[in-house]
Amino acid sequence: MKKILFIILVIIIAGAVIWRFNSSPSALNPDKSGNASTTTSLSASQTVAVSTNISEYKNDELGFSVKYPTAWDKTEAANSINFIIPIDSKEKNTIGNLEVKIDVISGKCAFPPVTSIKERSTLAVGDLSFSMISLSNTVQSRHFFNRMYSLQKDSICYFFSYSSISTSPTSKGLAGTDATKAAANNTKLVDIADTQFKDMVKSFKFVATPTGQDETKASPKK
Repeated sequence: MKKILFIILVIIIAGAVIWRFNSSPSALNPDKSGNASTTTSLSASQTVAVSTNISEYKNDELGFSVKYPTAWDKTEAANSINFIIPIDSKEKNTIGNLEVKIDVISGKCAFPPVTSIKERSTLAVGDLSFSMISLSNTVQSRHFFNRMYSLQKDSICYFFSYSSISTSPTSKGLAGTDATKAAANNTKLVDIADTQFKDMVKSFKFVATPTGQDETKASPKK
């Protein structure tokens, strides 16, 4: 009798473990960290190498493609793509973050309401015209620089944003030539990433979205 009860208990525990694993979001669609993935379906997007240092991202569902440095760390969500730009630790710097994001939004394009606009212009990419603003501000020893591009296509807005955060070298305990070198490297690294971001926007292309089946002409399955 005890042996039968033990076997039943083992079966119940095994069943609970299997149910827990199968119901876990990470088991259904895991990412590298083991967390639930929020990426778009693999069939909707693809990334291919263009050269040693450049890759091309194409998303049929969102209807566009762009080229970007392969070293950038890319993650996807339903209507956005995020790129974390690696910071060269070999060069003394006090940069906290370099990031690029592409959002595909339903509705009219609109930049955030700000008063300290550094630059405002347009960028021609083939027969397309992107609106652009850049912002630069320093708050409590932290310097922020942002550049944003927007493109309206019918009722869809394609919104590109680049953001950088760097801390004053002196607030990190650097002084003299070390502080001067770190400040110069901050400017150089932010500018390089900004140039790469501009090149990404210049590579923008529309791609044909998948065509669904016309249900009015579909034959019913027998």
